[in-house]
Amino acid sequence: MSLTRFNFAALPVSPWRNGGGETREIVSWPPGAQDFDWRASIATIAQDGPFSAFAGIDRSITLLEGDGVRLFSAGHIDHQLARVGEPFAFSGDVALEATLLGDASQDFNIMTRRGRQAAEVRRSTAPVTLLPNRAGVLYVLSGVWSLPGGGELSAREGVWWAAQAVSGEVRPLTADGAILWADITAC
Repeated sequence: MSLTRFNFAALPVSPWRNGGGETREIVSWPPGAQDFDWRASIATIAQDGPFSAFAGIDRSITLLEGDGVRLFSAGHIDHQLARVGEPFAFSGDVALEATLLGDASQDFNIMTRRGRQAAEVRRSTAPVTLLPNRAGVLYVLSGVWSLPGGGELSAREGVWWAAQAVSGEVRPLTADGAILWADITAC
């Protein structure tokens, strides 16, 4: 099994064109493709403003840190992303307005190209079994977690993998362990 480790602090930072925040890309799959099948990133929303629309993309966003945001589009979505570790899935086709609920927030984002890939993002405090022939991303919210084959992850660290034969469990080693798991499947 090939897990690619990442650390939040070491991810490359790209400022948004509208100046309202920045993105730290974890992975865009397949690498180098103009039209990704799936993508994982962590965004910092620093000010109110438009939330980019992505036609043909399904999205999931999860608050990691900060006060959160209200996502709004008349007649489509009115959601407050205000609880850390609680994923919110929506269609990327809809152009949204984001309004900060306080100071800046950091969010875990998963995007999948509709018809090619689908993702389910979950928060877990229990062991996570990595399933065969599925891609995924794990991000530690708190505590220390063990990896299959050895190694550990702490808060603000994670791993991602492409669809392949995988085996093993990711387990919490501390009582405060909480993790985000994006389980990505082909359609």
